[in-house]
Amino acid sequence: MKYQRHDMHQAFKREFASLSTWRSRAVVIAASAAAGLIVVGFTQLAESAFDVFARWIAPHWWLTLLWMPLACAVIVWCVRRFAPGTAGSGIPNVMASLDPAMPVGERSRFVSIRLSLYKAVLTAAGLLGGLSLGREGPSVQIAAGVMLAARRILPAHAAINSRGLLIAGGSAGIAAAFNTPLAGVMFAIEELARSPEQRNSGVIVAGIVLAGLIAVSINGNSTHFGVIHPGPIGAALLWPGLLVTLVSGAVGGLFARLLLASLANKPIDFAGRMRRRYPVRFAALCGAGVAVVGIVTHGTVFGSSNNSTLMLLDGGAASSQSFAFFKFIATWLTVWSGIPGGIFAPSLAIGAGLGDNIAALTHYPFVPALIALGMVGFLAAVTQAPLTSFIIVMEMVDGHAMVLSLMACAVIAGTISRVLSPPLYGALAQQQLDTVRPTSSTGDTEPGTGQPH
Repeated sequence: MKYQRHDMHQAFKREFASLSTWRSRAVVIAASAAAGLIVVGFTQLAESAFDVFARWIAPHWWLTLLWMPLACAVIVWCVRRFAPGTAGSGIPNVMASLDPAMPVGERSRFVSIRLSLYKAVLTAAGLLGGLSLGREGPSVQIAAGVMLAARRILPAHAAINSRGLLIAGGSAGIAAAFNTPLAGVMFAIEELARSPEQRNSGVIVAGIVLAGLIAVSINGNSTHFGVIHPGPIGAALLWPGLLVTLVSGAVGGLFARLLLASLANKPIDFAGRMRRRYPVRFAALCGAGVAVVGIVTHGTVFGSSNNSTLMLLDGGAASSQSFAFFKFIATWLTVWSGIPGGIFAPSLAIGAGLGDNIAALTHYPFVPALIALGMVGFLAAVTQAPLTSFIIVMEMVDGHAMVLSLMACAVIAGTISRVLSPPLYGALAQQQLDTVRPTSSTGDTEPGTGQPH
């Protein structure tokens, strides 16, 4: 390989003396700050919406049975009427937009500032309806839409293109949603980028970190479930820890496979055909199913189940040993209904329930350690993003004694899941790409860059 002499003068001019370069950086940083603020606002809106449900609807079983089917049906009708691109998690939408096969003119069907607004309102409406969903996946689509809008004010010859903005925005959404900038950076590498953005990696990472820091500065340096105190870590953890890893990996992989089968574009089963033909009525039935499960479990499966997970970590019984099973069912029905909503927080709750179950089965005394392993294992299995899952849960654990255990659990559970199911988000993104009719716009480039949008 021939060595090319490095021209320090040209490199200095390119990095420090170009007004266009500094303007591009300023736009990306400002848009990242705006994305972080918007995700924080969305978080507060979503939590307030669920608080209204928990205070006024959930205590009355008869009102729950009436309200949840109605809310689910209305949300799905709004999605199909006004914003079809908001259905589901939001992460596959961003991944589909990043795919080179996505025609430029079709990208606004999946990511735009307009869809970000609808996504925030409709996801909050889902939590107002008490459905089993999270706000983290929607935060990815919301922040990506905000960042993509910044393309209009970038200089004509900006080095960063729409792909870089989408990666920065989607990852900033994870960073702000979880109060963990490092998780946002890892999410960019593991899920969205898939190939290095060498020239612009510095400013992209800076934007992701800034969005996370804004969330930390407003919400405080806290996580979803506070600080997990796992107790002493030693050889006694090996057997129950391995059992949690295997079970969470298998159950998480089967959960991902179930979701893919339920959301198939061309269903072959009766229920799937009914969902396709009568989506609003089907959504009402799913809402009724979640309502019944919630009533049976005294409300522990409603929403993201953060409070139920906190009860498990504090040594309480969220819903005896059946919490993981019922949360699994409620989350599946919610996703199947077609409403906007994520699965990160519900997956953490299901994993926590599995860890608690295995702690009871093996009589392991330090239950929070197994709950933490269940959380990272199930999330890694569902998303097949083990490093992002590891960082999200690691931020919650007190001290560094469990770092290696959590990392091993995430990697093994993710491997088991890959045997059982294709990558959930990648497969859902491909389903979205299959609905896009190829046009001549696939070859469009950004003005002045020679790079694809």
